[in-house]
Formats: sequence, structure tokens, C-alpha cells
Amino acid sequence: MILSQSTGISSTSRTRSQVRGVARVPAHRASRSGQCVQFRHASPLPSPAPHVSGRPARRDLPSATTNGVSAADSGRVDKVLDNVYDVIVVGGGLSGLVTGQGLAAQHGIQNFLVTEARERVGGNITSLSGDGYVWEEGPNSFQPNDSMLQVAVDAGVDKDLVLGDPKAPRFVFWEGRLRPVPSGLDALTFDLMSLLGKIRAGLGAIGLMNGRMPDHEESVAQFIRRNLGEEVFARLIEPFCSGVYAGDPSKLSMKAAFYKIWVLEKMGGSLVGGSLKLLQQRRSNPPPPRDPRLPPKPQGQTVGSFRNGLKMLPEAIQRRIAQQVRVNWKLVSLTRDASSSEDRYVLVYDTPEGRVQCYSRAVALTAPSYVVADLVRQEVPAAASVLSSFDYPPVAAVTLAYPLGAVRPERKNDKGEVPGFGQLHPRSQGITTLGTIYSSSLFPGRAPPGQMLLLNYIGGATNRRIVDMSNQELVEQVDKDLRLMVINPDAPAPRVVGVRVWPRAIPQFNLGHLEALEEARKALDGAGWRGVFLGGNYVSGVALGKVVEYGYESAGQLAKHIAAVKQQQQQGGKQPAAAGKA
Repeated sequence: MILSQSTGISSTSRTRSQVRGVARVPAHRASRSGQCVQFRHASPLPSPAPHVSGRPARRDLPSATTNGVSAADSGRVDKVLDNVYDVIVVGGGLSGLVTGQGLAAQHGIQNFLVTEARERVGGNITSLSGDGYVWEEGPNSFQPNDSMLQVAVDAGVDKDLVLGDPKAPRFVFWEGRLRPVPSGLDALTFDLMSLLGKIRAGLGAIGLMNGRMPDHEESVAQFIRRNLGEEVFARLIEPFCSGVYAGDPSKLSMKAAFYKIWVLEKMGGSLVGGSLKLLQQRRSNPPPPRDPRLPPKPQGQTVGSFRNGLKMLPEAIQRRIAQQVRVNWKLVSLTRDASSSEDRYVLVYDTPEGRVQCYSRAVALTAPSYVVADLVRQEVPAAASVLSSFDYPPVAAVTLAYPLGAVRPERKNDKGEVPGFGQLHPRSQGITTLGTIYSSSLFPGRAPPGQMLLLNYIGGATNRRIVDMSNQELVEQVDKDLRLMVINPDAPAPRVVGVRVWPRAIPQFNLGHLEALEEARKALDGAGWRGVFLGGNYVSGVALGKVVEYGYESAGQLAKHIAAVKQQQQQGGKQPAAAGKA
């Protein structure tokens, strides 16, 4: 799942023009028992999960927006705000926060709100600490591209950036061994693939064995097998899909999930040909000058975080736009205000001060698709039908700690350290865990001296039964897998630092995804909801860098829309097309 945050692969087409966001999960409550830190699961599902033997029944808390309120009850209002906001951003995850920061800092718009149903901002960014450990139970890291560096500077936390070792190896478990993934010149000598597999990949990459690009949409499995061969798919791409999307590559759309790779063949007839054309385009149209405030570009294939975890970023942005952020605001209903001559929307919230009604010229929905579907179901059922169809398989984040002495000798260097970013596990190799991050090796200060902290993801589209497993069963399965690869079989039991189950973890960019998004958007526009912008990671991808990049772009789209609406009001003309939706 959230291994994806370390990648920089774009996941949607260049026609993306909607506000993006990240999935929400309710806040957890921590309790301590002995020396182990344990957590009760909290679910973002709109209805309670059934009781499972071995685990207390989960009490579901509100998502980024609240639904299920009866029509009669939603009509009750305690307070009506006189102000008509330019924008209301629904959802205080990273997407909503960056959009708000962009509106204020880059476009001079101050008349907006960012609303969050829970008591904290940050969405699925869940950084925790205790007893000398710092760990993540959502996204674990990000690729430090300029978008991430920009938001760190804008939020004032660039001095808190921490970067992993760019030379840290990544591993894939294949035929009983953890084998390093190529990262440079070792592409010719690495032993994860056979010589024939490498030759096949090379010939396909230059266009000699990739066949003709079909007119129909290809799955990731079809595209990679045709272009690079079976070995690349089975030993590199399939485990990568498990780590990025917790998905099934036979169902994932290559165009929707990995657009930047898909478009290379579209541009140049082959992956190499497209890369050369892209290089030529960049030389002919160089990017604008880099912001001089940004830190130097990190070298190599490194990843980044912040000193006290990823949560430092959303918390810092919240401080920057504190006057516009509202937490514990649960959206009850969203309707178009047909009684007004203005093009505006009515939002009703349950808040600590009672039920509040607001008006806004534009609404940015940065909640999961199934939450948005419930919000628009009554007014725009066609859009709701599409939005509720997207699949979010479950994933659990299991964080375990072992003494360094429990790590297998072959995984250590001559200093007794365990270098590396982490490891991925193809589904064909008999390992249930999707992947493992070497948290204490990646960033400093994540574990006490002498301890190895491992963040493990388990579940996904091909293993949905994890929602029926107890915490203990999840820990036992992960521990069993680790003892086959990186931990000595006779090592002592691990310290359980954290367990978090996400019943709806990450949207699947399956075949037909982009067409479905366009259908939902057209349904909203056709109903006169041109000022409502769809968002969420189901629209624009799952990597934090893409969330931030498009958050800024979304602020620009919203600013253009507001300017067009105000101009139309002044001229008394026809309603303009929403900016960025054409």
C-alpha cells in the first residue's frame, strides 16, 4: 500500500483537473500494556464492522464527511453563517491543507474554509511515538521531488527534513533469498533476473520485441509482459504493484496507474524511444527556474520524511492557515442553492457549536470516493453510482521491533548495521506480507539503540481476509514471514509497537478507471454542479509528492473558477464553464 509514497510515478493522465486528497481514517486511542504499545483499530467504513472472534468489535468514527443522516434531521440548522465563502475544502488531509495553503499564499484568497470531521488534520498520515520509537501507520515516506521540497519550505519545516541513504539497497524475495533490485550499473550483474530475462527486457525496451501497442486499454500485467517480458513482470513489477497499490496487476490499468511509463510507448513506439522524445521535449521547453529557496535536489534514489514523522507537515500547514481550518466539523449535506441568483452551494455541518449552515461559490471534495458518493447520491445519483464502484481493499500496517542480534548475519554490514530501504515479496513466493520497510535503518532516531524497527504491510486486493484476523494473528503471520527472510528463526518474540488495520486502504486504479472518473465529472456538470471539484487519491494518485503537486495545481484551478464566477456575476451573463474542467 503505502510503500507507494516512496515513488514518483505519475498515476493519472495529463487531463487531470480536479482537487485531490487522501483517504481518511478515524483517530485512534492508544493504551499501554507492559512494555508493548497496542492500539485499538478504528475503521473509516460508514457502518460498523461485524464482531470478529479474537478482536473487539470496532466502533466506527466519522469519515472526512458524515453521511447516513436522515433527510428530516439534515434539515435542522442551529446557525446560518452570513458569509459566502469563495471555496470550502471538505477534508483536512494533506490534499485539502495544501489546497488551502495554495489559495492563501499563491492566489491571495483568504475567504475559504478547510473542514475536517475528526479532531485532527492529516488524513491517513499517522505518525506516532513512544518508548524511544517513532513510527508510521499510514504513508511511510516520500520521494523528495521539488513539490515536496516546496511544501516543506512553504510550511516552514524544511529544516526538519530527513533523507534516507541514496545507496540503501532495496530487495525482492525470490527463490528463498532477498535479492537486491538494480539501481545503476548493477543492472547488468544483479541476480534477481536471468541473463535471458535481461536480454528479453532490453530488446523489448528498444522496440524489437514489444509488438504493436493495442487500441484497447491494457492491464499492468499485459503491458509489462508485452514490453519487457515475463521475468520483469514476475520479479519486479508484480511485487511493486503489491507495494504501491496493494493491487492485482491483472486488473490495474497501466494508463491509469503508471501513466508516465505508459505514455513513453505512446510517444515513441517503445519505452526507450519515448524516453528520448521526452528528453528532446524538455530540452526544447525547459522548465521554469527553480525556486531559489528550495534545498538542493537530493542525489540518487532516496526517500524523505521529517524529524518527528510525516505528521509534522500537515500540522505545520495547519498553523499557517489556522484561521481557515475547522476540525470536528462533520458534513451532513451538500446541495446547490437553487434559491439564489448566485452560483453557490449549501453545506450543513455538525460542529461542537451545533449544526451550522454555510454557503460557498466552489466546493473541493477531498474525501474517499465512497464518502463523496453518499454525499451526492440524492442530488446526482449518476455520479454517486460511479464513485461508489471504486475498490478500496484492506491493508494492515504492523510495526515490530527486534534486537539487532535477531537479524540474520547476511543482512548486516561489517559494522553490524542493517542497511537498506526495505523489501518486497512477490505473491508467488509463499510470503503473505506484501512488503517491509527498514524504518530504523532508513531514518535516524526511529528506534532505541540496539533495536531494529520494521514496518510491514499485509493484505491488499489478493488477501482481503485480514479484516477477519485478530491483532495477534496479524502479528504472528508477519513474524512468521520475517523469520523466513531477515530474522533468525530462533529469535525472541518481537515487541509489538503498533498495529493498524485500514479496512478501505487505497483505491484501485483498475481498467476503466479514467473513463469512470470522467463519467462522474460529467454527471456533476450535467446536474449544474460545475463548482464542485472531485478529488481524493482515487483521482490523482497515491504518492505524497503527487498529492502535494496537484494540491497546488488545484488551488490554481479553484482560483480561476472563482474569478470566472465573480466576473459572470458582475456582467450578469451566462454561467461560465468551471476553470480546469474542460
